[in-house]
Amino acid sequence: MASHESAKKSIRKSARQRAVNQSRISRVRTFIKKLEKIISAADTRDAISSSFSQMQKEVMRGVAKRVLHKNTAARKISQLHQKVKTALGEANQNS
Repeated sequence: MASHESAKKSIRKSARQRAVNQSRISRVRTFIKKLEKIISAADTRDAISSSFSQMQKEVMRGVAKRVLHKNTAARKISQLHQKVKTALGEANQNS
């Protein structure tokens, strides 16, 4: 256990920051799951594109807040964009 006041404060700070970071990561994951759910439900073109836009914004916000690495975020966005393009391509053929 820490014995100096500064060490005790550091433990308190890191615990608070960990909680904030977990919340931010959870928020990013939620937006990703929402997009995947909309894609799998073969929802409307507008719903898919708006959900993708929101997800992309949230992922990049995670990068700005330093809870995600920029390359990880770029990879996730790229993979999901491929799924969106596939889903929109199929939607166009069926309509």
